[in-house]
Amino acid sequence: MSPKLSVVPLPYSADDVTSLLGADWPERLRAAYRWMRLGRALDARMQALQRQGRVGFYGAATGQEAVNVATGLATRSEDWIFPGLREQLVALVRGHPLVAYAHHLFADDRDPGRGRNMPCHPTAREVQYVSMSSVIGTQISQAVGLAYGLRQRQAPGVSLAFFGDGATSSNDFHAGLNFAAVWHLPVLFCCANNQWAISVPTSRQTGARTFATKAAEYGMPGWSVDGTDVVAVWAALRGSLARAAEGRGPEMLEFITYRMTPHSSSDDPSRYQPPDWAARAASHDPVARLESWLSVNGVLDGAAVEAIGRESEAEVRAAVEAAEGTVAPAPASLTEDVYAPDRSGSPG
Repeated sequence: MSPKLSVVPLPYSADDVTSLLGADWPERLRAAYRWMRLGRALDARMQALQRQGRVGFYGAATGQEAVNVATGLATRSEDWIFPGLREQLVALVRGHPLVAYAHHLFADDRDPGRGRNMPCHPTAREVQYVSMSSVIGTQISQAVGLAYGLRQRQAPGVSLAFFGDGATSSNDFHAGLNFAAVWHLPVLFCCANNQWAISVPTSRQTGARTFATKAAEYGMPGWSVDGTDVVAVWAALRGSLARAAEGRGPEMLEFITYRMTPHSSSDDPSRYQPPDWAARAASHDPVARLESWLSVNGVLDGAAVEAIGRESEAEVRAAVEAAEGTVAPAPASLTEDVYAPDRSGSPG
């Protein structure tokens, strides 16, 4: 990541960012950059470990860091996150410890799920981050159901449902958006459109001009946002979250990103992506775009960039070492936590 890379520049002056994020934008964007570098270091390390057979599965979020970090920073503690496949960085930004996530990836005895969840499908209840599901689209209806529960209890909070472009073809997409609009629920639908549903391009997924335009047919606003521009993502989320919290109903945001890695560690994108895809994706690298803008505007220099990189890699290395040095769950733990204790006092 270097400001000398040929990337599409962020289209802002410092005054523009002040109006969007506030006068403290240097601290905000420096923090965002640190989180994005941590996410990039985590992806690189875990993909290498998967190839070595040291973790079983990993779905990288490389290219989607701006969406995930902005979500973690823009949401409040009372909001709920229902992830798709690539939102694990949201949980970390919201306060889930990196070492706990590493324990999950290694499915060891300190994994919160005790090795029962598929790797890269963590739950982080302490930060209201629900376990992701490999069943396409189910989290959409689940997020709507929680939003309905918030309404019934008159509790604060907004439910955020993340899903990919492919999930817009699922039954849950229709059912979830329709129910949310009819009941005017506090839910935000976040489509992370990385332009590939595994090997299916968006041109084969929908005939609509954008996925965001689908929102209007359900009776809610929808916008397309540059998902590689952390400032645009942060500003869009802040506005939509505020309106939902005020009781103005659901909205949909389509974050347009570029998938920079295979769909997962089981995929070979060279079989279906055009030859120039990697170069196009690299020119929209969200980490490089932010780094370049911060460097040009005097917030980062070369020494700071190098230091942040070293710190990120060291933090990931320490978490991996702690997890890899932990024993596996005992076989007897498979039957623990399955049933609630019998508090009736009756025998048996």
